[in-house]
Amino acid sequence: MKSIQYRVDLDQPNSHTFEVSLTVPAPDALQRVSLPAWIPGSYLVREFARHLSGLRASQGGRELAVEQVDKATWQIACSGDQDLLLHYRVYAFDNSVRAAFLDAQRGFFNGTSLCLRVHGREQQAQQLRFGALPEGWRVATGMSCDPETQTYQSGGYEALVDHPFELGQFWLGRFEAGGVEHQFVVSGALPVFDGERLLQDAQRICEAQIEFWHGPANKRRTPVPFSRYVFMLNAVDEGYGGLEHSASTALIAPRRDLPRLGQTEVSEGYVRLLGLISHEYFHTWNVKRLKPADFAALDYTRENYTELLWFFEGFTSYYDELFLVRTGLIDEARYLKLLTSTINGVLATPGRKHQSLAQSSFDAWVKYYRPDENSPNSTISYYGKGALLALALDLSLRFLGEPQHSLDDVMRGLWQRSHAGLDSGARGAIIEADVLGLIAELGGEGLVQEFKQWVHGVEDLPLAGLLEKAGVQSRADKPTLAQRLGLRVNESNGAVIVKHVLADSVAQAAGFCAGDELLACNDWRLRRIEDAALTLGSEQGGLRFLLSRDQRLLALTLDLPVARVAGVGASSGSEPVLLSLAEKPPTRVASLRKAWLNG
Repeated sequence: MKSIQYRVDLDQPNSHTFEVSLTVPAPDALQRVSLPAWIPGSYLVREFARHLSGLRASQGGRELAVEQVDKATWQIACSGDQDLLLHYRVYAFDNSVRAAFLDAQRGFFNGTSLCLRVHGREQQAQQLRFGALPEGWRVATGMSCDPETQTYQSGGYEALVDHPFELGQFWLGRFEAGGVEHQFVVSGALPVFDGERLLQDAQRICEAQIEFWHGPANKRRTPVPFSRYVFMLNAVDEGYGGLEHSASTALIAPRRDLPRLGQTEVSEGYVRLLGLISHEYFHTWNVKRLKPADFAALDYTRENYTELLWFFEGFTSYYDELFLVRTGLIDEARYLKLLTSTINGVLATPGRKHQSLAQSSFDAWVKYYRPDENSPNSTISYYGKGALLALALDLSLRFLGEPQHSLDDVMRGLWQRSHAGLDSGARGAIIEADVLGLIAELGGEGLVQEFKQWVHGVEDLPLAGLLEKAGVQSRADKPTLAQRLGLRVNESNGAVIVKHVLADSVAQAAGFCAGDELLACNDWRLRRIEDAALTLGSEQGGLRFLLSRDQRLLALTLDLPVARVAGVGASSGSEPVLLSLAEKPPTRVASLRKAWLNG
């Protein structure tokens, strides 16, 4: 049977509009088409169809009526064996990794935003080609391309929409990892961008992760699951994030975070970018192929629920920064600084006492991706606490004696077992019981019961003792004034705006609200929240705030609370902690720490 064919034209970049033509050979008598409501990897119904307009249909040169069935589905009554031709426009001005964007400088799209799904033909071969591109523009994608016809080809609709496209006059570099070609495409970089350094550092991450999953080159346990991989980085003024795909990833990051020519140090921004690269690349295995059984057959019209995002996002978040220290891109002290930030972020979230990791995963569609001013009080991130869950499990397994096991063994075991002796449709699909089964084999039933409580309960993880056994000391750190008050604020251009008021805090008791602008404290003008402490003569005393709320001036008074000391993993407080490497640890502890941080 002939392929489903899409043609994408870019004739109107200034109107930010893609023109799409779709050819359906031998259509059904009543052919339905629809546009996905969400994109895999980003768990929010985004209603991509709201940007589609002007849908027209014809067959043999005769115009056909198009009937809209629901918000994202249309049907056309067809006759005979002639091809059905559809034409429509897609507005594209979402400069993120999730949707579509087009202007005179750059184009980008995911198939979920542009390509109508032809119902009943999802398993049929799909082809995509472009009309004339602007002068100097190139195309980057992980999808295979016929060089003679310049037609991009995929085996079905799910594969088609799993390959984003980057269009424009981008920078392109290449490296090899695991015997596979990798391309790195960067749009919007500054002239001082050091592309070679980015390639070298990305190559180290990719080589380490391929070896992690498949073993060294001369002892491959399983083959690398892609023949080519493409990183697509959109460098912008402000923005950060990524979206994983089976043979590529779309990234967005501040251009100031990219490495610069002549720069030798590793800036905080560049570390964050390397962590993003590591995170999305790890997803090539952990969620794109090793995936929740709930995602084995995706429904593009509605939410697809799972309780396992703590594993697929949280464990990936654990490994993304761990690979930076294992590859030598950062040292151990810097890794502990990153780990400290994750721990403190979780401890400073009262919602951790109200929502389990399993609940957080299931509710991602309506809570994590739709945060509001109360989110820190009612939810916990499956990214942050999920990463700490992975840390707790990893260290627990390492302490159980000989032979020493680790989370690395769990991940590789799940990969190998879920891909052995199964047809391609069943490969990689796992449930929580699969994870628990491997933990039981490697760590015993006692650890399984403890782990289940970590996942489904709301108590803090016992990290202090585990880290101490690994040669990492934890001590209470001095909280900021905002932390002592229970406020999270935005500070910009001299304005201090309350973003969140944390539950059971003195700020909540005093009547502070999200959206309040803090103008002054004790009759002194505020430019930063921490300046309020300077209006006191000592660590103790009252704070009298002048604030603006809905154009009204209000005065609120509270007493500055004494800084409590709770420590990492304590259940009674949310004060920050500081991690450091223990000096001259016992030989066994030093050996364990080395195995953990060096892989």
